Amino acid sequence: MNRLAIGQYLPGDSLVHRLDPRTKIAITSVYVIVLFFINNPWGYALAVAFALAGVLLSRVPLRYLIDGIRPILILILLTLVLNVFMTPGQPIWKFGPLTATREGLQSGVTLALRLILLIAVTSLLTLTTSPVALTDGLERLMKPLGRLGLPAHELAMMMTIALRFIPTLLEEAEKIMKAQMARGADFESGNLVKRARALIPLLVPLFISSFRRADELAMAMEARGYHGGAGRTRYRQLRARPADYLAGAVTLLFAGGLIYLRFRG
Repeated sequence: MNRLAIGQYLPGDSLVHRLDPRTKIAITSVYVIVLFFINNPWGYALAVAFALAGVLLSRVPLRYLIDGIRPILILILLTLVLNVFMTPGQPIWKFGPLTATREGLQSGVTLALRLILLIAVTSLLTLTTSPVALTDGLERLMKPLGRLGLPAHELAMMMTIALRFIPTLLEEAEKIMKAQMARGADFESGNLVKRARALIPLLVPLFISSFRRADELAMAMEARGYHGGAGRTRYRQLRARPADYLAGAVTLLFAGGLIYLRFRG
């Protein structure tokens, strides 16, 4: 489970690493939104090509992203199977009372592909953006919300910490699971319901560990004089460069192409 790529940062000096974090957050947001407009194979081919181009430009090993998708492979397969057997349509195969349909297979494959692309692109954002840059980018993008009384800096900090703690909590869960397996716990036999029940004893130590880490983090931030966003200054100022405008223009062309393919009839 600790191989999940989302929330982790992979230092580098690629073109994607050097982009303004606001640009990368905006590109990821646009990609996630237009991903749900796709309804034909050409649209999915374009979305896959765009994601692959981002991976190549970032110089993040493709195998690293594939390993990051493996922990949620069960969720992807479950989504595929439920759609295949629960969607009404033209029967293509029968297994007892269950009937697989052509429409279900098509719906399941598209949903699984959307999920894979969603995880891959959001993982690429965190892999190429340091937590500090991600916080700065989120805060700048949410700055207009400050006029409504919302604490933009605190919200950005919470979102960044939550993303950063995903792999840490998964690693902690794996350690607890191995410790309980050494004491005789069985997480690998039985049906899906039995396996889900076996995971319940993990929740209490995982919650305790999470609260302990949150308390330690709060104490460390207070010890370093952290006091929120009011009056804070920054050593590095975010400035959009020509590469950011070019990346934004390419993303708009990509989004326009997908919308055209969606509504061309």
